[in-house]
Amino acid sequence: MNIGILLFDAVELLDMAGPYEVFTTAARVWARQQPAGAAPLFRVLTLARDAAPVQARAGLRLQPDHGLTDHPPLDCVLVPGGVVDAELARPELIAWIARQQREAGLLASVCTGALLLAQAGALDGLEATTHWEDLDALRALRPAVRVRDDQRWVDQGRVLSSAGISAGLDMSLHLVRRLHSDALARQTARQMDYDWKDHP
Repeated sequence: MNIGILLFDAVELLDMAGPYEVFTTAARVWARQQPAGAAPLFRVLTLARDAAPVQARAGLRLQPDHGLTDHPPLDCVLVPGGVVDAELARPELIAWIARQQREAGLLASVCTGALLLAQAGALDGLEATTHWEDLDALRALRPAVRVRDDQRWVDQGRVLSSAGISAGLDMSLHLVRRLHSDALARQTARQMDYDWKDHP
């Protein structure tokens, strides 16, 4: 399964690195239980507008694997948060997110990534959440979204969202559970030495 994680300037580092770590660790834990040479369970790809490096909110430079026009088909797309004002005003990015809602099996957001999903219309009529500081911004941006302020993550089938920053770890482990098994999700959390909050 191809897991695509969006990168952009001023992305919140843990919003993208937390899910990256969950899926790559899950793949590593799973591989230990397979015969040598087995195909990987998850292949994690980072995506940005083009192949140029982006700079995370904290200053770390990140090199994407693919641009938005040259990546392979994706089974799950994860949109992290950060400072998203510039990204909200990029029609090509918003159109790409809307297209991924149709084409990828799952679309998920962490933190203010929910604002990007909302801008693309991907949350219309659905329950969703975001960082506690941005709940009102999500309500104002897209009144058709049923904003939840009482859950760490919200699973609406093909579209998921999580609250701020570290909540993306919990949602990503939930995604491992959905895409493979509860056992692998728990083994992954244990490998990461992480106290998984396994219910919203």
